[in-house]
Amino acid sequence: MSLHVAVDGPVARLTLDRPHALNALDRSVAAALEDALARFEADEAVSVIVVNGRGRSFCAGNDVAEMPSLGRAEAEALSLRWQAIVDGFARLPQVTIAAVRGHALGGGCMLAAAQDLRVAEASARFGLPEVGLGFNPSYGIARLLDLLGGAHARDLLLTGRIVDAAEALRMGLATRVVTDGALDEETDRLAGAVARHPRGGLAATKAAIAAVRAGRRGDEARAYAALLEDPDARARMAAFLDRKRSEPARRG
Repeated sequence: MSLHVAVDGPVARLTLDRPHALNALDRSVAAALEDALARFEADEAVSVIVVNGRGRSFCAGNDVAEMPSLGRAEAEALSLRWQAIVDGFARLPQVTIAAVRGHALGGGCMLAAAQDLRVAEASARFGLPEVGLGFNPSYGIARLLDLLGGAHARDLLLTGRIVDAAEALRMGLATRVVTDGALDEETDRLAGAVARHPRGGLAATKAAIAAVRAGRRGDEARAYAALLEDPDARARMAAFLDRKRSEPARRG
């Protein structure tokens, strides 16, 4: 099994499970992630998905052992397949969180970048070393440019250097850094906090972010208007207003 899937209430955890290969991405992982994406896209009970790696590394990248035997057509098809996978995380209604321990390199870095939030241990390392091997990342470059801005993305892409978690945080590649040994606890705490929000609001916000990135500004307004008509949202707003009205009386 190359991917372990566990669900605990509104939180699911996808664990890359090839520790002997530092969780390198091969065709078996691709197939397992495709199955998971299809499953959770239709799952209305799960609000948050955590992506992590078993063992001492998040993901060392695409499995180089597969590459030398690829013909041009096979290489292009594999690249498109992985592009669809990382794009699939953006389309999920759930909020996704990468929990990064050890290395997130090459395709592993792109997989982390595909998630909505990225929590890293202080000793974690990020990078895109493909240029040193004579090729380039085959997917996720547009997302990286959007996430980091042109200067930081070009730095990683063209130098192949590995950055620590503190620098990844400054770049925007990591969104939170925690002390070594606290990754699981802190990620669970974050996932639980996000999952307490109404699922409809989370899904609509993700959809609005994707629409704005794609230049569809009208979708943002339409999603907002639709949510204001949702009975659960209206009940929560009414409860909020009731609490605000009662505050002066409590203070007096």
